[in-house]
Amino acid sequence: MDVITSPSNPAVRAARKLARPSSRARAEGRFLLEGPEGIRAALEAGHRPDSLLATERAAARHAGLVNLARQRGAQVTLVAEPVLSALAATTTPQGLVAVLPSVLRPLEALPASPRLVCVLAEVRDPGNAGTVLRAADAFGADAVVTTRGSVDPQSPKAARAAAGSLFHLPVVAGAPWPELAAALRGRGLRLVGADPHAQAGVDRAPLGEPVALVLGNEAHGLPAEIAADLDLVVRVPLAGRAESLNLAAAAAVLLYETARQQANLKEAVVGR
Repeated sequence: MDVITSPSNPAVRAARKLARPSSRARAEGRFLLEGPEGIRAALEAGHRPDSLLATERAAARHAGLVNLARQRGAQVTLVAEPVLSALAATTTPQGLVAVLPSVLRPLEALPASPRLVCVLAEVRDPGNAGTVLRAADAFGADAVVTTRGSVDPQSPKAARAAAGSLFHLPVVAGAPWPELAAALRGRGLRLVGADPHAQAGVDRAPLGEPVALVLGNEAHGLPAEIAADLDLVVRVPLAGRAESLNLAAAAAVLLYETARQQANLKEAVVGR
């Protein structure tokens, strides 16, 4: 197979469109995914890439993954390392980039009876969004939803930070808050927001029942419209001298504590 060295190659040009911060192609239902971990997760979850671009070195190192993508019908193209580097969102690319159909779900596709949903309210940092999605997956959330005004969870940096979790649970993007709040309440969820100035510490808050955990923008917190609709706000108690945690770290603590309380309540009910 020839190695493509020109950025004007059709497969490369299609991928370059998706690598831009704002992309019409993503709006039309495709996104760019970088790195073997995420691509493997996509394939294992049954998603078929439209195309896979790989350097010769990466194709040899990840031969099984490249062959699986080819078997699933992906167009595999070998590209020179400078061509691949121009597509990557990282300073040290791993040599594999895939173009995939969107995996985002409509709001109506939220599970009917969820225990834990993580909501990102106007969160604009892609690294934070992807890392929170990964934490939500790790602690057993049933879905992740972003509100209108949030970063695209399928943007290259967010998808990479999610490390494959984008394919493990339902993800809804850009939901208007009034419709989202109604959908969450209609599924029996209590709306709990995170606020570093809240009275209740998360370790003492009642989170054992079904919860939608709402996390705001790291710099500005929860939008006023959303904060006014919440049933409860909680904070992460800090014992050291750090003023605060970043969004991803705080989200991991909040998700863990919510999952812990829910598991304890379930065990108590079963043990009766």
